[in-house]
Amino acid sequence: MSLMGEPMGIIGAGRLGQAFARTARRADRPVVIANSRGPESLTSVVDALGAGITAGTTRDAALCSIVALAVPWASIHGALAELSWSDQIVVDATNAVRIPGLEPVPLGGLTSSEIVAQLVRGARLVKAANTFSADVLGADPREAGGRRVMFVSGDDAEAKRAVAELFDAAGYFPIDIGDLVAGGAMQSAGGPLAGHDLVRIPAPWE
Repeated sequence: MSLMGEPMGIIGAGRLGQAFARTARRADRPVVIANSRGPESLTSVVDALGAGITAGTTRDAALCSIVALAVPWASIHGALAELSWSDQIVVDATNAVRIPGLEPVPLGGLTSSEIVAQLVRGARLVKAANTFSADVLGADPREAGGRRVMFVSGDDAEAKRAVAELFDAAGYFPIDIGDLVAGGAMQSAGGPLAGHDLVRIPAPWE
């Protein structure tokens, strides 16, 4: 399944949401960006991001075939409460931490993506883009002659391929690290992959 050229929805218009929008535009995807305050509050954001970006409601964003969730952990329930899902791919870029101190939120033994999966029933969840800062996500991923690594995990192989295709088109080097529980734990705040900014340098024969 290829979703190349189809709009990407982004729920959250802060630094992370705007970084996602820049990434989607590098992949030549149109973007529908949304926040809790409504599209009229996003005029300056849309103007700053440039061509290919439109503001919408969270429902508008959730109608896209691939949707990035880019809100603080404390806002997740509110952001998703009134949305319904029917086979969309949701990219979970959240981290279960308190802002601004970044203390981990106790999750009762679950990974953050397991909790998000419960909130987006009917969608196909892929964990990605949460292991480095918004500034890094929004920057050009082509670095030092190589490409910045993007980890993806999830239980739906087709959804992971679609997300990997998007990031590959944006200049990243995607790496599939397994299912949502095991891979998500590695990516989560405090996990072994969190905070690492890795660049894949091609071998001389490539």
